[in-house]
Amino acid sequence: MSLMIDIRKLGLFNKMAKQGGNTVADHLSQMTGMQTEMEITKINFIDVPDIKTHIGDAEQIGISIEMLEPPHGHILFLLEAESAKELAGGMIGDMGETDPTAQGFTDMERSAIQEIGNIMTSGFIDGWANVLDTTIDIGTPTFIFGPGSGMVDDLVGDREADMALMFDSRVHAPASDVDVKVYTFPRLEELVDLMGDIEV
Repeated sequence: MSLMIDIRKLGLFNKMAKQGGNTVADHLSQMTGMQTEMEITKINFIDVPDIKTHIGDAEQIGISIEMLEPPHGHILFLLEAESAKELAGGMIGDMGETDPTAQGFTDMERSAIQEIGNIMTSGFIDGWANVLDTTIDIGTPTFIFGPGSGMVDDLVGDREADMALMFDSRVHAPASDVDVKVYTFPRLEELVDLMGDIEV
């Protein structure tokens, strides 16, 4: 397969990142009551080892999702434990006990974070599918706690190609100390094929 793409279609990368991110931000705002916005900081073709260096070894909460249809691959959301707690608290509201300063997560907080993961992953994929004019079936979100670089290894370490497409995006709640970073690892040949079918 070829990775050549019509230069007029390069703007589709940006459109996919924006549409996916804005869908996530809208859904999070509705579910948590926090005003959230999307910021696209970088879109790069980059070596996997460089992505791991960029993400670092600090322990974070990761939510990964596998795309079961073209362009296949994975999407990874990374957030600090404090951000996860704050999002969970916004979603739970007065329905249950939350303590932003407590170590660990209550069962209700864990359940809320899982639902937030579902919202973010499905929202991001919906945005992509709209731009690519297709449907993309996805698996069940997987939750991980550990070094971010290790999560990248688990998702893309077995690929023959050592290049990936990195959308470095950020979902930010200005009134709260909440940040979620989004990294995507589609199979590049399949993504280029899908983009080739789109009129610009």
